[in-house]
Amino acid sequence: MAGINWFKYASPASFYPLAGSMIPWFATAAAVLTVIGLYIGFFVAPTDYQQGEAYRIIFIHVPAAWMAMFAYVVMAGWCAVSLIWNTRLAAMMAQAIAPTGAMWAFIALWTGAFWGRPTWGAYWVWDARLTSTLILLFLYLGYMALRAAIDDPRRADRASALLALVGVINVPIIYFSVKWWNTLHQGASVSLTAAPKMAQAMLASMLIMAIAAWFYTIATSLARVRAIIMVREAHAEWAQRWVSGGRA
Repeated sequence: MAGINWFKYASPASFYPLAGSMIPWFATAAAVLTVIGLYIGFFVAPTDYQQGEAYRIIFIHVPAAWMAMFAYVVMAGWCAVSLIWNTRLAAMMAQAIAPTGAMWAFIALWTGAFWGRPTWGAYWVWDARLTSTLILLFLYLGYMALRAAIDDPRRADRASALLALVGVINVPIIYFSVKWWNTLHQGASVSLTAAPKMAQAMLASMLIMAIAAWFYTIATSLARVRAIIMVREAHAEWAQRWVSGGRA
Protein backbone atom coordinates (compact mmCIF):
# COMPACT_ATOMS: atom_id res chain seq x y z
CA MET A 1 0.00 0.00 0.00
CA ALA A 2 1.52 3.28 -1.10
CA GLY A 3 2.07 5.88 1.61
CA ILE A 4 0.57 9.33 1.50
CA ASN A 5 2.92 11.95 0.09
CA TRP A 6 2.61 14.55 2.85
CA PHE A 7 5.29 16.74 1.26
CA LYS A 8 2.88 17.78 -1.47
CA TYR A 9 0.94 19.76 1.16
CA ALA A 10 3.97 22.01 1.61
CA SER A 11 2.75 23.65 -1.59
CA PRO A 12 0.23 26.47 -1.04
CA ALA A 13 -1.77 25.18 -4.02
CA SER A 14 -2.21 21.76 -2.36
CA PHE A 15 -2.66 23.05 1.17
CA TYR A 16 -5.32 25.62 0.31
CA PRO A 17 -8.19 23.13 -0.35
CA LEU A 18 -7.03 20.86 2.50
CA ALA A 19 -7.21 23.76 4.94
CA GLY A 20 -10.69 24.64 3.68
CA SER A 21 -11.93 21.11 4.31
CA MET A 22 -10.57 21.05 7.87
CA ILE A 23 -11.91 24.40 9.08
CA PRO A 24 -15.56 23.33 9.65
CA TRP A 25 -14.49 20.29 11.70
CA PHE A 26 -12.21 22.20 14.04
CA ALA A 27 -14.60 25.16 14.32
CA THR A 28 -17.55 22.92 15.19
CA ALA A 29 -15.50 20.93 17.71
CA ALA A 30 -14.28 24.16 19.32
CA ALA A 31 -17.84 25.49 19.67
CA VAL A 32 -19.19 22.23 21.14
CA LEU A 33 -16.31 21.82 23.58
CA THR A 34 -16.59 25.45 24.68
CA VAL A 35 -20.26 24.99 25.58
CA ILE A 36 -19.50 21.76 27.47
CA GLY A 37 -16.47 23.22 29.25
CA LEU A 38 -18.26 26.39 30.34
CA TYR A 39 -21.29 24.43 31.53
CA ILE A 40 -19.14 22.18 33.70
CA GLY A 41 -17.07 25.10 34.97
CA PHE A 42 -19.97 27.40 35.84
CA PHE A 43 -22.72 24.96 36.83
CA VAL A 44 -21.13 21.65 37.84
CA ALA A 45 -17.77 22.49 39.43
CA PRO A 46 -18.01 23.21 43.17
CA THR A 47 -17.42 26.61 44.72
CA ASP A 48 -13.86 27.16 45.86
CA TYR A 49 -13.60 27.25 49.65
CA GLN A 50 -11.10 30.15 49.60
CA GLN A 51 -12.01 32.32 46.60
CA GLY A 52 -15.73 31.60 46.35
CA GLU A 53 -17.36 32.05 42.95
CA ALA A 54 -14.70 34.47 41.72
CA TYR A 55 -12.33 31.58 40.98
CA ARG A 56 -14.49 30.42 38.03
CA ILE A 57 -12.73 32.87 35.76
CA ILE A 58 -9.85 30.35 35.70
CA PHE A 59 -11.84 28.27 33.21
CA ILE A 60 -11.20 31.05 30.69
CA HIS A 61 -8.01 32.55 32.09
CA VAL A 62 -5.88 29.42 32.40
CA PRO A 63 -6.69 27.91 28.95
CA ALA A 64 -6.07 31.34 27.40
CA ALA A 65 -2.68 31.61 29.13
CA TRP A 66 -1.73 28.08 28.09
CA MET A 67 -2.74 28.74 24.49
CA ALA A 68 -0.92 32.08 24.35
CA MET A 69 2.33 30.30 25.24
CA PHE A 70 1.71 27.21 23.12
CA ALA A 71 0.68 29.21 20.06
CA TYR A 72 3.87 31.25 20.30
CA VAL A 73 5.99 28.09 20.41
CA VAL A 74 4.14 26.71 17.37
CA MET A 75 4.53 30.04 15.56
CA ALA A 76 8.26 30.06 16.32
CA GLY A 77 8.46 26.46 15.09
CA TRP A 78 6.95 27.43 11.75
CA CYS A 79 9.37 30.36 11.61
CA ALA A 80 12.30 27.98 12.13
CA VAL A 81 11.01 25.74 9.33
CA SER A 82 10.68 28.73 7.02
CA LEU A 83 14.26 29.82 7.72
CA ILE A 84 15.84 26.37 7.47
CA TRP A 85 14.00 25.08 4.41
CA ASN A 86 12.97 28.41 2.90
CA THR A 87 9.34 27.31 2.58
CA ARG A 88 6.70 29.91 1.87
CA LEU A 89 3.85 28.00 3.49
CA ALA A 90 5.66 27.74 6.83
CA ALA A 91 6.09 31.51 6.93
CA MET A 92 2.43 31.95 6.03
CA MET A 93 1.39 29.60 8.84
CA ALA A 94 3.44 31.59 11.35
CA GLN A 95 1.85 34.79 10.08
CA ALA A 96 -1.62 33.24 10.41
CA ILE A 97 -1.11 32.09 14.01
CA ALA A 98 0.17 35.41 15.37
CA PRO A 99 -3.13 37.36 15.64
CA THR A 100 -4.90 34.51 17.45
CA GLY A 101 -1.93 34.05 19.77
CA ALA A 102 -1.99 37.76 20.56
CA MET A 103 -5.70 37.50 21.29
CA TRP A 104 -5.09 34.68 23.80
CA ALA A 105 -2.33 36.69 25.50
CA PHE A 106 -4.68 39.68 25.81
CA ILE A 107 -7.49 37.51 27.18
CA ALA A 108 -5.10 35.95 29.70
CA LEU A 109 -4.05 39.40 30.92
CA TRP A 110 -7.59 40.78 30.90
CA THR A 111 -9.17 37.89 32.79
CA GLY A 112 -6.16 37.79 35.10
CA ALA A 113 -6.85 41.39 36.03
CA PHE A 114 -10.46 40.57 36.94
CA TRP A 115 -9.28 37.57 38.93
CA GLY A 116 -6.56 39.58 40.64
CA ARG A 117 -8.92 42.27 41.95
CA PRO A 118 -10.78 40.04 44.49
CA THR A 119 -7.71 37.85 45.09
CA TRP A 120 -4.89 40.38 45.47
CA GLY A 121 -6.91 43.58 45.88
CA ALA A 122 -5.53 45.05 42.63
CA TYR A 123 -6.17 44.60 38.92
CA TRP A 124 -2.46 44.67 38.14
CA VAL A 125 0.78 44.07 39.99
CA TRP A 126 4.27 43.89 38.50
CA ASP A 127 4.39 40.19 39.24
CA ALA A 128 6.98 38.11 37.32
CA ARG A 129 4.37 36.00 35.54
CA LEU A 130 2.11 38.93 34.68
CA THR A 131 5.02 41.00 33.43
CA SER A 132 6.44 38.17 31.29
CA THR A 133 2.96 37.51 29.85
CA LEU A 134 2.69 41.21 28.97
CA ILE A 135 6.05 40.87 27.21
CA LEU A 136 4.59 37.90 25.31
CA LEU A 137 1.76 40.11 24.06
CA PHE A 138 4.30 42.73 22.97
CA LEU A 139 6.28 40.03 21.14
CA TYR A 140 3.18 39.03 19.19
CA LEU A 141 2.42 42.67 18.37
CA GLY A 142 6.05 43.32 17.47
CA TYR A 143 6.10 40.30 15.15
CA MET A 144 2.98 41.52 13.35
CA ALA A 145 4.20 45.13 13.22
CA LEU A 146 7.55 44.11 11.76
CA ARG A 147 5.85 42.06 9.05
CA ALA A 148 3.59 44.98 8.18
CA ALA A 149 6.54 47.40 8.03
CA ILE A 150 8.40 45.43 5.31
CA ASP A 151 6.92 45.49 1.82
CA ASP A 152 8.83 42.53 0.40
CA PRO A 153 7.09 39.36 1.70
CA ARG A 154 10.24 37.21 1.68
CA ARG A 155 12.26 39.79 3.60
CA ALA A 156 9.35 40.17 6.00
CA ASP A 157 9.32 36.38 6.48
CA ARG A 158 12.99 36.29 7.43
CA ALA A 159 13.04 39.35 9.67
CA SER A 160 9.90 38.43 11.61
CA ALA A 161 11.05 34.81 11.93
CA LEU A 162 14.27 35.93 13.62
CA LEU A 163 12.29 38.10 16.03
CA ALA A 164 9.94 35.22 16.85
CA LEU A 165 12.83 32.82 17.49
CA VAL A 166 14.60 35.28 19.79
CA GLY A 167 11.36 35.92 21.68
CA VAL A 168 10.65 32.24 22.31
CA ILE A 169 13.01 32.37 25.31
CA ASN A 170 10.22 34.27 27.08
CA VAL A 171 7.93 31.21 27.13
CA PRO A 172 9.92 29.16 29.67
CA ILE A 173 10.35 32.35 31.70
CA ILE A 174 6.55 32.65 31.94
CA TYR A 175 6.14 28.99 32.85
CA PHE A 176 8.87 28.81 35.50
CA SER A 177 8.47 32.35 36.86
CA VAL A 178 6.53 31.18 39.93
CA LYS A 179 9.37 28.79 40.77
CA TRP A 180 12.28 31.10 40.01
CA TRP A 181 10.98 34.21 41.80
CA ASN A 182 8.86 35.03 44.83
CA THR A 183 5.62 36.06 43.12
CA LEU A 184 2.01 36.65 44.10
CA HIS A 185 0.84 34.33 41.35
CA GLN A 186 -0.12 30.87 42.54
CA GLY A 187 1.77 27.79 41.39
CA ALA A 188 0.54 25.32 38.80
CA SER A 189 -2.65 23.48 39.70
CA VAL A 190 -2.10 20.96 36.89
CA SER A 191 1.21 19.13 36.56
CA LEU A 192 2.44 16.18 34.53
CA THR A 193 4.42 14.90 37.52
CA ALA A 194 1.96 15.36 40.38
CA ALA A 195 -1.71 14.76 41.17
CA PRO A 196 -4.02 17.68 40.33
CA LYS A 197 -4.75 20.11 43.16
CA MET A 198 -8.40 20.63 42.26
CA ALA A 199 -11.72 18.81 42.09
CA GLN A 200 -12.29 16.50 39.11
CA ALA A 201 -15.04 18.73 37.70
CA MET A 202 -12.73 21.75 37.84
CA LEU A 203 -9.95 19.84 36.10
CA ALA A 204 -12.32 18.47 33.46
CA SER A 205 -13.65 21.92 32.63
CA MET A 206 -10.18 23.42 32.40
CA LEU A 207 -8.87 20.68 30.10
CA ILE A 208 -11.96 20.75 27.88
CA MET A 209 -11.65 24.52 27.55
CA ALA A 210 -7.95 24.15 26.71
CA ILE A 211 -8.74 21.69 23.91
CA ALA A 212 -11.51 24.00 22.68
CA ALA A 213 -9.04 26.90 22.62
CA TRP A 214 -6.58 24.80 20.61
CA PHE A 215 -9.24 23.75 18.09
CA TYR A 216 -10.35 27.38 17.77
CA THR A 217 -6.75 28.41 17.15
CA ILE A 218 -6.39 25.78 14.44
CA ALA A 219 -9.65 26.82 12.75
CA THR A 220 -8.86 30.54 12.75
CA SER A 221 -5.26 29.98 11.66
CA LEU A 222 -6.35 27.79 8.75
CA ALA A 223 -8.94 30.37 7.69
CA ARG A 224 -6.38 33.15 7.94
CA VAL A 225 -3.66 31.26 6.09
CA ARG A 226 -6.08 30.66 3.20
CA ALA A 227 -6.55 34.42 2.94
CA ILE A 228 -2.78 34.97 3.11
CA ILE A 229 -2.19 32.34 0.42
CA MET A 230 -4.68 34.03 -1.89
CA VAL A 231 -2.99 37.41 -1.41
CA ARG A 232 0.56 36.15 -1.84
CA GLU A 233 -0.20 33.65 -4.61
CA ALA A 234 -2.63 35.86 -6.54
CA HIS A 235 -0.35 35.79 -9.57
CA ALA A 236 -0.35 31.99 -9.73
CA GLU A 237 -2.49 30.29 -12.34
CA TRP A 238 -4.09 27.91 -9.83
CA ALA A 239 -5.17 30.82 -7.59
CA GLN A 240 -6.69 32.69 -10.50
CA ARG A 241 -8.63 29.59 -11.53
CA TRP A 242 -9.89 29.14 -7.94
CA VAL A 243 -11.05 32.75 -7.69
CA SER A 244 -12.78 32.55 -11.06
CA GLY A 245 -14.78 29.52 -9.95
CA GLY A 246 -12.58 26.69 -11.14
CA ARG A 247 -10.54 24.37 -8.96
CA ALA A 248 -6.78 23.84 -9.06
